Amino acid sequence: MAEPQRIVIIGSGLAGASTAGALRERGYDGAVVVFGRERHQPYELPALSKDVLVGNAEWPNRVHEPGFYETHGVELRLGVEVTEVRVGERVIVDSGGATHSYDRLVLATGSVPRRLPVPGGDLPGLRVLRTVEDSLALRERLAPGVRVVVVGAGWIGCEVAAAARVRGAEVTVVDPVDLPLRRVLGPVVGEVFRNLHAERGVAWRLGVGVDGFLPNGVRLADGSVVEGDVVVVGVGARPSLELAEKAGLALAEGGVAVDPALRTSVPEVCAVGDIAAHDHPRYGRRVRVEHWANAKDQGAHVAGTLLGRGDPYVAAPYFFSDQYDLGMEYRGLADAEKDQLVVRGSLAARDFTAFWVRDGRLRAAMNVNQWDDGVALQALVDSQAAVSPDQLRSSSLSDLV
Repeated sequence: MAEPQRIVIIGSGLAGASTAGALRERGYDGAVVVFGRERHQPYELPALSKDVLVGNAEWPNRVHEPGFYETHGVELRLGVEVTEVRVGERVIVDSGGATHSYDRLVLATGSVPRRLPVPGGDLPGLRVLRTVEDSLALRERLAPGVRVVVVGAGWIGCEVAAAARVRGAEVTVVDPVDLPLRRVLGPVVGEVFRNLHAERGVAWRLGVGVDGFLPNGVRLADGSVVEGDVVVVGVGARPSLELAEKAGLALAEGGVAVDPALRTSVPEVCAVGDIAAHDHPRYGRRVRVEHWANAKDQGAHVAGTLLGRGDPYVAAPYFFSDQYDLGMEYRGLADAEKDQLVVRGSLAARDFTAFWVRDGRLRAAMNVNQWDDGVALQALVDSQAAVSPDQLRSSSLSDLV
């Protein structure tokens, strides 16, 4: 297959921008054009619910240094929405009706915050967190005495709750699950996060769903009302699949079906980041991940695929969180409700590493306020090491590698 002369990337977030940068790093000298809805140069999202929201940073990290795109001949078409992909003609159509040709195309369209389909779910005062404008606007409202209701006890909900408490707001978190982060971490580690927030003054309303939104708060399924001056909805994200679906690309597992090398059902089109339902060689099934590292690393990897390589993408999922004085990193992919939990360190002191083991092999690991074993943890997770619980509790992790 001849090297492409023109590569178009739809999406100017981390995945799209990483793809563009990696193409130039690999020496590709053809045309690279990036289309993005936002008018800002590409930036990273994690700080929106962490440093920017708390007030420790005024702007999230840029994906590349100022001047990178001009210096490297990457054309950014920002503030432009793509409305159609015509795979048979190898063109895309923008919102102005103009067509743009490509030899290879990358879909990096990301995701948008989910909304709850309940009465009042479209009230204009409800807050979500997806753009830098969302974060800055919410930060302005987080102040002592302001009542904040956070709907959702996942990662975004917990991070927003932490930021709001640090800024002095009164916080209540609502979720139908009985523990925060239970679906990802299971009940034992979920309890750690519940206690962390409770000690900082967060009120939990768990085990009850939202029946509707009001101008001054949230009505719960048990008929009670949680009053709030600010309501933040953090119930996950919906992958932006409209372009792929309209183009006739195969979908699977809630995303765009891609092969191990991140190619879609149309070989000239690849998909990366939040939307990619990846046929993952490590796990023998499709995996779709909505985290920073996945967007960054898939973007870097797909550059090789676009230039004719067929190497499979094999990286294990990775994500991190900062809440108050707790920092953590998670590597791998576990079923927290079924896999065996092994803890090294102290849950009570929030100074530990949690491991999830299935069939005698390590599936995932999460270090909490422990930072010395990251390389060893990555190697153990990558190899799905055969280890016993006793080894994980007491042996040197580097020796286990």
